[in-house]
Amino acid sequence: MAGIQRIIRIRVNGVPYERTVEVRKLLVDFLRQDLHLTGTHVGCEHGVCGACTVLLNGESVRSCLMFAVQVDGADLVTVEGLARDGELSVLQRAFWEHHGLQCGFCTPGFLTTARELIERTPLAIKEEIRETLAGNLCRCTGYQTIVEAVEDALAKSQQEASEKQSRS
Repeated sequence: MAGIQRIIRIRVNGVPYERTVEVRKLLVDFLRQDLHLTGTHVGCEHGVCGACTVLLNGESVRSCLMFAVQVDGADLVTVEGLARDGELSVLQRAFWEHHGLQCGFCTPGFLTTARELIERTPLAIKEEIRETLAGNLCRCTGYQTIVEAVEDALAKSQQEASEKQSRS
Protein backbone atom coordinates (compact mmCIF):
# COMPACT_ATOMS: atom_id res chain seq x y z
CA MET A 1 0.00 0.00 0.00
CA ALA A 2 1.41 3.39 -1.02
CA GLY A 3 1.73 6.12 1.58
CA ILE A 4 0.02 9.48 1.56
CA GLN A 5 1.36 11.74 -1.18
CA ARG A 6 1.39 15.49 -1.71
CA ILE A 7 2.40 17.79 -4.54
CA ILE A 8 5.25 20.14 -3.71
CA ARG A 9 6.56 23.10 -5.65
CA ILE A 10 10.11 24.08 -4.95
CA ARG A 11 13.00 25.98 -6.54
CA VAL A 12 16.33 24.16 -6.32
CA ASN A 13 19.47 25.92 -7.52
CA GLY A 14 17.26 28.38 -9.37
CA VAL A 15 15.24 25.69 -11.19
CA PRO A 16 11.54 25.30 -10.39
CA TYR A 17 10.21 21.79 -9.76
CA GLU A 18 6.77 20.35 -9.12
CA ARG A 19 6.72 16.79 -7.85
CA THR A 20 4.40 14.40 -6.08
CA VAL A 21 6.14 12.97 -3.02
CA GLU A 22 5.25 10.65 -0.20
CA VAL A 23 4.78 12.76 2.93
CA ARG A 24 7.35 10.65 4.81
CA LYS A 25 10.12 11.09 2.21
CA LEU A 26 13.15 12.85 3.63
CA LEU A 27 14.43 15.94 1.85
CA VAL A 28 17.86 14.37 1.31
CA ASP A 29 16.23 11.37 -0.39
CA PHE A 30 14.03 13.65 -2.51
CA LEU A 31 17.08 15.60 -3.70
CA ARG A 32 19.13 12.50 -4.46
CA GLN A 33 16.44 10.14 -5.79
CA ASP A 34 13.81 12.38 -7.37
CA LEU A 35 15.93 15.29 -8.59
CA HIS A 36 19.17 13.29 -9.09
CA LEU A 37 21.19 15.92 -7.19
CA THR A 38 23.61 13.53 -5.54
CA GLY A 39 26.05 16.15 -4.27
CA THR A 40 24.12 16.27 -1.00
CA HIS A 41 25.47 13.29 0.90
CA VAL A 42 23.73 10.97 3.32
CA GLY A 43 25.96 10.54 6.35
CA CYS A 44 24.79 9.79 9.86
CA GLU A 45 21.06 10.26 9.12
CA HIS A 46 20.69 11.89 12.56
CA GLY A 47 21.67 15.50 11.77
CA VAL A 48 25.01 15.20 13.51
CA CYS A 49 27.62 15.04 10.73
CA GLY A 50 26.45 17.86 8.43
CA ALA A 51 27.13 15.99 5.17
CA CYS A 52 23.52 16.56 4.07
CA THR A 53 23.51 20.33 4.70
CA VAL A 54 21.67 22.47 2.14
CA LEU A 55 20.53 26.08 2.15
CA LEU A 56 16.80 26.55 2.71
CA ASN A 57 15.79 30.13 1.95
CA GLY A 58 19.40 31.10 2.67
CA GLU A 59 19.80 29.21 5.95
CA SER A 60 21.72 25.98 6.38
CA VAL A 61 19.61 22.98 7.37
CA ARG A 62 20.16 19.25 7.69
CA SER A 63 18.22 17.67 4.85
CA CYS A 64 18.21 14.29 6.64
CA LEU A 65 16.03 15.81 9.37
CA MET A 66 13.37 17.32 7.13
CA PHE A 67 10.60 15.90 5.03
CA ALA A 68 10.39 17.03 1.42
CA VAL A 69 6.84 18.30 2.02
CA GLN A 70 8.20 20.75 4.60
CA VAL A 71 10.01 22.72 1.89
CA ASP A 72 6.98 23.26 -0.34
CA GLY A 73 7.27 26.76 -1.79
CA ALA A 74 10.87 27.20 -0.63
CA ASP A 75 14.11 28.10 -2.38
CA LEU A 76 16.89 25.54 -1.90
CA VAL A 77 20.56 25.66 -2.81
CA THR A 78 22.58 22.45 -2.87
CA VAL A 79 26.30 22.11 -3.48
CA GLU A 80 25.52 21.81 -7.20
CA GLY A 81 24.13 25.35 -7.09
CA LEU A 82 27.29 27.01 -5.80
CA ALA A 83 29.09 27.13 -9.17
CA ARG A 84 27.90 29.52 -11.87
CA ASP A 85 28.05 28.80 -15.59
CA GLY A 86 30.55 26.00 -15.04
CA GLU A 87 32.87 28.23 -13.00
CA LEU A 88 33.70 27.37 -9.41
CA SER A 89 32.56 29.91 -6.84
CA VAL A 90 35.12 31.86 -4.83
CA LEU A 91 34.46 29.49 -1.94
CA GLN A 92 34.91 26.35 -4.04
CA ARG A 93 38.16 27.70 -5.52
CA ALA A 94 39.43 28.49 -2.01
CA PHE A 95 38.70 24.92 -0.87
CA TRP A 96 40.65 23.63 -3.85
CA GLU A 97 43.57 26.07 -3.40
CA HIS A 98 43.89 25.39 0.35
CA HIS A 99 43.34 21.64 0.11
CA GLY A 100 40.21 21.99 2.25
CA LEU A 101 39.11 18.51 1.32
CA GLN A 102 40.55 15.06 1.14
CA CYS A 103 38.06 12.27 0.61
CA GLY A 104 35.38 14.87 -0.15
CA PHE A 105 32.47 13.20 1.61
CA CYS A 106 31.92 16.06 4.05
CA THR A 107 32.78 18.81 1.56
CA PRO A 108 29.25 19.60 0.28
CA GLY A 109 28.06 20.23 3.83
CA PHE A 110 31.05 22.41 4.65
CA LEU A 111 30.63 24.39 1.43
CA THR A 112 26.94 25.11 1.96
CA THR A 113 27.47 25.97 5.63
CA ALA A 114 30.35 28.29 4.74
CA ARG A 115 28.31 29.90 1.96
CA GLU A 116 25.68 30.92 4.51
CA LEU A 117 28.40 32.34 6.77
CA ILE A 118 29.94 34.39 3.95
CA GLU A 119 26.58 35.84 2.98
CA ARG A 120 25.42 36.46 6.56
CA THR A 121 28.72 37.56 8.14
CA PRO A 122 31.08 38.87 5.45
CA LEU A 123 33.52 40.15 8.09
CA ALA A 124 33.63 36.93 10.09
CA ILE A 125 36.75 36.26 12.11
CA LYS A 126 38.44 32.91 12.66
CA GLU A 127 36.52 32.16 15.86
CA GLU A 128 33.19 32.75 14.07
CA ILE A 129 34.28 30.51 11.21
CA ARG A 130 35.25 27.73 13.62
CA GLU A 131 31.99 28.09 15.54
CA THR A 132 29.89 28.01 12.37
CA LEU A 133 31.69 24.96 11.00
CA ALA A 134 31.65 23.10 14.32
CA GLY A 135 28.45 21.30 13.35
CA ASN A 136 30.12 19.62 10.38
CA LEU A 137 32.32 16.59 10.90
CA CYS A 138 35.41 15.66 8.89
CA ARG A 139 37.57 12.63 9.52
CA CYS A 140 40.34 13.53 7.07
CA THR A 141 41.51 17.14 7.06
CA GLY A 142 41.99 18.18 10.67
CA TYR A 143 39.83 21.25 9.88
CA GLN A 144 42.68 23.79 9.64
CA THR A 145 42.73 23.82 5.84
CA ILE A 146 38.94 24.17 5.79
CA VAL A 147 39.11 27.20 8.09
CA GLU A 148 41.90 28.69 5.95
CA ALA A 149 39.82 28.17 2.82
CA VAL A 150 36.84 29.97 4.34
CA GLU A 151 39.06 32.83 5.54
CA ASP A 152 40.45 33.17 2.02
CA ALA A 153 36.98 33.05 0.47
CA LEU A 154 35.77 35.74 2.87
CA ALA A 155 38.72 37.99 1.95
CA LYS A 156 38.23 37.42 -1.78
CA SER A 157 34.48 37.98 -1.52
CA GLN A 158 35.09 41.29 0.27
CA GLN A 159 37.60 42.30 -2.41
CA GLU A 160 35.17 41.42 -5.21
CA ALA A 161 32.37 43.37 -3.51
CA SER A 162 34.64 46.36 -3.06
CA GLU A 163 35.74 46.28 -6.72
CA LYS A 164 32.13 45.93 -7.86
CA GLN A 165 31.10 48.88 -5.70
CA SER A 166 33.94 51.07 -7.03
CA ARG A 167 32.85 50.32 -10.62
CA SER A 168 29.29 51.47 -9.85
